[in-house]
Amino acid sequence: MPDTPNISTPDLHDIDEDRLFPQTRPAHPPRILLLYGSLRDRSFSRFAAEEAARILTRLDAEARLFDPSGLPLVDDARDDHPKVTELRDLVMWSEGMVWSSPERHGAMTGLMKTQIDWIPLAPIGGVRPTQGKTLAVMQVCGGSQSFNAVNQLRILGRWMRLITIPNQSSVAKAWDKFDADGRMMPGPFYNRIVDVMEELMKFTLLTRGASDYLTDRYSERVESTEALSRRVNLSRAVGPK
Repeated sequence: MPDTPNISTPDLHDIDEDRLFPQTRPAHPPRILLLYGSLRDRSFSRFAAEEAARILTRLDAEARLFDPSGLPLVDDARDDHPKVTELRDLVMWSEGMVWSSPERHGAMTGLMKTQIDWIPLAPIGGVRPTQGKTLAVMQVCGGSQSFNAVNQLRILGRWMRLITIPNQSSVAKAWDKFDADGRMMPGPFYNRIVDVMEELMKFTLLTRGASDYLTDRYSERVESTEALSRRVNLSRAVGPK
C-alpha cells in the first residue's frame, strides 16, 4: 500500500467500471439547449445557434433555443421571474448545451453572461443544473477570427462543472457568412460547426448515464463524512431529551 496518510481511506473508492460503462443507458434523443448572445434582428450568434440546432436535429438530437429577450439583469428581479424560470427549466431539461456569443469589445456579450449568471451553481431539488452535462462553445466575429469569447465561455463551463468538449467554432467576418434569410453559406466555417455538433453528440451519448459518477468527487465525499461525524458527535454530546 503506498504511503498516503493524508487520504481518508473510506472515502477513496476504487474505479467502478460498471458505473463508468453502464449496461443500460438512456434511449431518448439527447436533449440539447442552445443559448445565443445578441438580440439584433440580424443576430449572427442566433443564426449560428439556429444552424447548429438544425445539424443536431439531423443527428437525432432534440434541440431547443432559449429566446433571451426580456430576461432581466441578474439581481434586478426575483428568481421566479417568468424568463428566469423558463431558462432554468430548460437547463434542467437539457443533457448538453451550446453557447454561441458574439465577440464585443474583445469579450462575450453582457447578454450571454447574464444568461449564464442566471443558471445557479447550487442544487435545485437536490440536482445541480449543470454538473456533468456536456457543452460546446461558439463565437461569431465582426472582423478577423478571434477566440476571446470561446476562451471565456470555456472558463465558465469549467467553473460550472460542465463537460466542455475539445472542439469549438469561431466564425470570422460573420456578416459575410450568412445569406439574407439568416442561413449559413457552405464553406470551412459551416463545416467546423458540423464538426463541433457531431463531437458534442458523441460526448453527450458517451457520458449521459454516467455523468453523476464522472463528476463524483473525493473532496466532497470527505466533506460529507466530516459533516456526518460532527452531527453524530453533537447528538452524543447533547444526549437524548
